[in-house]
Amino acid sequence: MEIKEFSQACENNKNPILGVLKKHFLNVSLVLEVGSGTGQHATYFADQLDWLVWQPTEVSERLGLLRDNCKFSARNNLRSPSSLDIFESWSQIQFDAIFTANTLHIIPVSGIKALFSNIAPNAASGFRVAIYGPFKYNGQYTSESNIAFDNWLRTQNPNRGIRDFETVDKMAQDVGLNLIEDCKMPANNQLLVWGL
Repeated sequence: MEIKEFSQACENNKNPILGVLKKHFLNVSLVLEVGSGTGQHATYFADQLDWLVWQPTEVSERLGLLRDNCKFSARNNLRSPSSLDIFESWSQIQFDAIFTANTLHIIPVSGIKALFSNIAPNAASGFRVAIYGPFKYNGQYTSESNIAFDNWLRTQNPNRGIRDFETVDKMAQDVGLNLIEDCKMPANNQLLVWGL
């Protein structure tokens, strides 16, 4: 059996991401993944990081696909996918780490603010946030391909686009998080890790 929708990008970046998560998620127990997409990261990381529980989430209109794909995993530390609207309160969800990949350039800036606002009530000593994707630094792109990608994103929707690292880092700092590591990843992406 094959998953219903396959992301080659997830397949390409899962091992580099795993190497970073093994280091920074060593002492966490429940990871909330925001925007799990095809579920490839959720199923792979739940299998490889067997000491933690992985909670995949997605917007309601894509939840069926995520649930179907996560059925391929037999791991008991992979929770059933649930619907998550980043603009609503997550106060009922308990977690001590957040992971999200390739979402910040899709959601509007107000969505990024909502993401960090919802993180704040759960943030305690040892809390971790890992965000994967392309970023600009001091207003500069890290590659020509990211310039083209950003232009394409904005033609699809003016609220989309590659975000400035400094803006996202300020939002993290505003809820008490400090940058722990900025890891260079394949295909001109970064994996940013914040924590307490």
